[in-house]
Formats: sequence, C-alpha cells, structure tokens
Amino acid sequence: MKFKYLSIVLILVCSIFVLSCGNTKEDTKVKLALDWYPNANHTGLYIALEKGYFQDENIDIEIYTPSDPSTVLQTVGAGQDDFGISYQPDLILAKSKNIPVKSVLAFVQHPLNIIMTLEESNITRPSDLKGKKIAYPGIPLNENLLDTLLKADGLQGKQEVELINTGYDLVPPLIGKTVDACLGCYLSHETIMAENEGFPVNVMRMEKWGVPDYYELVLVASDEMITNNKDLVQRMTRAISKGYNDAVSNPKEGIDNLVKATNEEIDQAIEYPGVELLAPLWVDNEGRFGVQTEEKWAIFSKWLFDTGQITSIPETNSLFTNEFVK
Repeated sequence: MKFKYLSIVLILVCSIFVLSCGNTKEDTKVKLALDWYPNANHTGLYIALEKGYFQDENIDIEIYTPSDPSTVLQTVGAGQDDFGISYQPDLILAKSKNIPVKSVLAFVQHPLNIIMTLEESNITRPSDLKGKKIAYPGIPLNENLLDTLLKADGLQGKQEVELINTGYDLVPPLIGKTVDACLGCYLSHETIMAENEGFPVNVMRMEKWGVPDYYELVLVASDEMITNNKDLVQRMTRAISKGYNDAVSNPKEGIDNLVKATNEEIDQAIEYPGVELLAPLWVDNEGRFGVQTEEKWAIFSKWLFDTGQITSIPETNSLFTNEFVK
C-alpha cells in the first residue's frame, strides 16, 4: 500500500514538472528605437511596460532613444533594431531609396506638425504669412509642406516668405519676436511650451490647408521581419495596442507611468496637457487604434511625387500592412 501511494505521488510530481516545462517559453529580446526622447506620444508603450503586456507576450523589450533618431529607418531596415518609431512621410522617402521597411501600426492618425504664430500677431491663415519670417528646422520636407499650405491659400508659394533655419529650437525666436511664425512645431509640444511661458498661440494644421492627411507616427519593422517572424510582429503589436487602448481611456495614467519609467527626465508641465491633446488622435473615426488605410498612403505618396520629392509612386502594399492589427 505504501508503494502504491509513493507511485501516485511520483506520478503527480512528474506530471507537474512536465506541464511546467511545457508552459515555459523563453522571452524574445526586442529592441525598439524611439523617434525622439520619451514623451506623451509614447504613453501607451510605458503603460504596456508597467502592466506587463510585453511580458505576457514573452517579450523582453528594450525601449531606447538613438543618438540620432533620424537613422531609425536605416537601423530597422538593416536589422540593428527590431522595431522603430518613425513618420509616414519619412518611410515613403526611405522606400524610394530601397530601404526595406514597412509600417505595421499607426500611432497617430493625423499630422502633429503645424505652423504656429503668436495670438497677438493676428496671423491666423497661410496667406497672412506673406513677407513674414518663419523659423524651421531646416528639413526639406517642411519646405514643401509650407509651399503647399501657402498655395492653398492663394499665394505663389514659399518664395513669398523668408525661411530661417533655427534647428529644433523653435519657440524662443517666436516668443522673442525675431520671427513671425514657426514651422515644424508640434501641436502637442511647442504650443504648450509657448503658452506655459505666457504666450497664447494660433495654430495652422497641415491637413486643413491643402496637405494630404497623413500618419504622424508609425511602428516600423523590416520586410524580413514581417516575412519571416510574423509571430513576433503579432505579439509586439498586440502588447502595444493594449497599452494604447488603455492610454486612450486614461491618458493621465500613461504619463504617470512615463514619469516613473524615465525618472523625471520629461517636462511634466508639457507632457500632461500634451497627452490630453494626443489621446483622441491615437484612434481613427471608429475608435480603432493602429489601423491604416490604403487611401492615406496612396494620396500622400502621390503628393510626394507631385512635389518632386520622389521619382516614382510606390505600391501601397510595400509601405504598410494591417495584417497585425485586425
């Protein structure tokens, strides 16, 4: 009888051991390169990190800011980073140079890049900029965006304004009144920065003045990753989507997590109000996070072609996929 009970115990122990071994799965190490330093736009990532959504998907994630964020598409295409956050216009431009990357998820459904003026200036529309000085970060894409805005409001184009390359330090020359406007300012950042300094602002949205609507931020992976490691891409997008859906419901909680994760490295006076502006832009008109449309990619690609920034229009299925967010 004693041996019978001993045998039962041994069987149970062995069964538990086998089951536990069968359910153990080694975490996949993943590097995610940010587009900029951690800010309100990354809220959902840090919620997913804090709540264990990556861990649930057996992902051991490293989220970091590259020394040069402008290289994210190249490092992802070369496999040095597994995933990256970049911009729809930049991805199309990169694809035209045969960099093998694709968008697998949209973070922000509309442009955040704006033209900003001081409220006291009474400059409220593109035609008011004629003969004015505009600070910008020296990016050629911004020049073409501005040209389209000005033409949409009856001017001849960018030759009717004075562009001044100030780098990314755009607010000081505006509030110091050495320029009349800034281009390349962000709806969720520079507007708040200026108003925190006591300078209310006017905003001109790109998509309201002739520029095709586009996704500000997208999650990118290499073509090789999407073809050969679909399971990892699916797990990654699932974890991120959970984080951002939580952030849409409770954006303040997301900044709380961001502050905790970055140890006071962020400007809370900007990021808390910024996330309130961003939360509605993380989902489409049907309340879905991550989903992209062929129309938006096709129309913006055509605009890049029509303005001479690319020499041919790429196939939209080479630029993005909704396979992992359905």
